[in-house]
Amino acid sequence: MVSPRRASSGRAAAGKGSQPALGFWLEYASLPACEIAAGLGYDVVIFDLEHGVIPPAVADELTLVCKRLGLTVYARVAAAERVAIQHALDSGADGVILPQIAGLEHARDVTAYAKYPPLGTRGVGYSRTMNYGSVPRNFYAAENRRTLCLPMIETPGALDDVVAIAGLDTVDGLFIGPSDLSMTRKRGPFAAARADLKDLGAIALAARKAGKIWGMPAPGRKIFDFARREGAAFVTVCDDLTALGAGFAQGLAVAGRR
Repeated sequence: MVSPRRASSGRAAAGKGSQPALGFWLEYASLPACEIAAGLGYDVVIFDLEHGVIPPAVADELTLVCKRLGLTVYARVAAAERVAIQHALDSGADGVILPQIAGLEHARDVTAYAKYPPLGTRGVGYSRTMNYGSVPRNFYAAENRRTLCLPMIETPGALDDVVAIAGLDTVDGLFIGPSDLSMTRKRGPFAAARADLKDLGAIALAARKAGKIWGMPAPGRKIFDFARREGAAFVTVCDDLTALGAGFAQGLAVAGRR
């Protein structure tokens, strides 16, 4: 199994053609889904707190369990806001993915919530990451290095400012939202067309030039191969609901009803 921290959370950009770490989305609070995925060899789990229905208290518990399973844990927060970002990081998540970034100034403001001063403005709360008590003075700098902040590039404004966003000191990498980017660019549902791939390539290039990692969903082989060629650090290739549907479909096939 690929080491999750080495493969998906290193700060340096992955080389073009390198094998990305494999991740899955968790939409519902399913511990068995995490155990099964970890056992099969997945490296990364992304809690989808934007579109999924995982309660905050359960996300806190799942963070601890998933890390003990050997998974790298990212939380795509419900919104790029201070409390949501701090909750995820205080639970021990390895990083946060920030949705619906409008542009450079928005990115500058909200990514600061993920880093302790003087780098950012993350508040101090004596939670799991701080062993529920006092910590050494070097904790804050070490925590800034441990946790990653990945703003999503999924709007025209963020795409226009992608080079500057990638260069922010509070940004450790970029995460592409291909579906929203295609929709907001008025191309309709994402189809991996030439114009789509041009946008994705520009984002990947911005990350590489800044020495940052990048990731994206890659449920199909064409996009997976693109992500690998362009040096993605990690990709999501499945989610818990799709996997559940595939299992039910297999049962119907056994019965000759599919």
